[in-house]
Amino acid sequence: MKTVQAYRFALDLTAGQERLVLAHAGAARVAYNWALARVKAVMDQRAAERSYGVPEDQLTAALGWSLAALRRAWNAAKGEVAPWWRECSKEAYNTGLDALARGLKNWAKSRSGTRAGRSVGFPRFKSRRRAVPSVRFTTGVIRVDPDRKHVVLPRLGRLKLHESARKLARRVEAGTARIMSATVRRDGGRWHVAFTVEVERPERRAARPESLVGVDVGIAHLAALSTGELVPNPRHLGGAQHRLRSLGRALSRKVGPDRRTGQRPSNRWRRTQQRLARAHARVANLRRDGLHKLTTRLAREHGTIVVEDLNVAGMLANRRLARHVADAGFFELRRQLAYKTQWNGGRLIVADRWYPSSKTCSGCGTVKAKLTLAERIYTCTTCGLLLDRDLNAARNLAALAGEATPAGSGPVAGRGADHKTRPGGQVAVKRQPGTVPAGKTGTAPPQGAAA
Repeated sequence: MKTVQAYRFALDLTAGQERLVLAHAGAARVAYNWALARVKAVMDQRAAERSYGVPEDQLTAALGWSLAALRRAWNAAKGEVAPWWRECSKEAYNTGLDALARGLKNWAKSRSGTRAGRSVGFPRFKSRRRAVPSVRFTTGVIRVDPDRKHVVLPRLGRLKLHESARKLARRVEAGTARIMSATVRRDGGRWHVAFTVEVERPERRAARPESLVGVDVGIAHLAALSTGELVPNPRHLGGAQHRLRSLGRALSRKVGPDRRTGQRPSNRWRRTQQRLARAHARVANLRRDGLHKLTTRLAREHGTIVVEDLNVAGMLANRRLARHVADAGFFELRRQLAYKTQWNGGRLIVADRWYPSSKTCSGCGTVKAKLTLAERIYTCTTCGLLLDRDLNAARNLAALAGEATPAGSGPVAGRGADHKTRPGGQVAVKRQPGTVPAGKTGTAPPQGAAA
């Protein structure tokens, strides 16, 4: 099975190498901003001519938005726009033009209604201070050195890695992986290189192919499994709040940049900003590591996994829970499960967004009309079930697997799951042997908020 995945490594750059990488990232930004200004100028000119009543066949020639069209326009004007263009690799300019072509394509599709998801705005100019320095190489010499401690990239030369690249090197040497591109990017005050690799993965099966598990994510517990396991929420962002606030206050007392007066930031402001960026990067790395470990374990052990289609954007609109929802990483957990189940020969079932997993009794199927977030224990007035609400939701998700269609068909909705819950409603769920215990009592979890 061929898949495309990324291998990301931290870099230890010298001062000269960092200046060279920043020059390439700046060249990408220059090409992006020039092409965007050219596109906007042509669009504005054509709009003005239409307002004057100029016929369509006599309007200013349109500028194509494809990468090839933008590249032709850039090559024709780069001698005047950037006389220093020979100092950087052609891949740097291609990086900026490709980013603009993708942005214009997404905006056009979003405007016409053919793009799923939230609406996408028109591309904006990139600032030297705000834009993340990044450059992507797709051609030329891109390899890992035999010592597995260095990588070689076009025009940048031999760069030292902070860690060994033996996992990638072994696959490349065995002929089961092919490096397609490499992206150098500064993230959290540190430079990284990410290789996009086409990998030939062996066919795998989960340790228990017939096993299915429902996963209900929340804030009190990161995940509640239908097996009865409660995965604790590490709350990395909450634990780092004291340090982040302290660094934020220290940064506010330093002399920072001011666009209105042209004031440049002081060295102390730069150092404090780097410390703050490293603190945020540490939180992100801890969160990413925990989610990878959890999703890998679930995908390797269970053949079928059932999750909810949560409206994460809507949950972030709640000012009381937004920070906790963002810290948990609900969407990232589902995204990782999507491709890891394919790697391990399993399937992922996504329950419909309106499926009342928390309001439905896992014992008799009765649906409550209303269930507040403060009610941490689900109490069924029909059969007397007393159970943690997250475990109850996880068992309902596992039972929903019996009504699922083949993997990849989209969200699965049980009867009554395609609309909001009505008072006194019933949702019929098909039981799977061994998935929903017959017991009607449970242990109350610690008090706390949960999604």
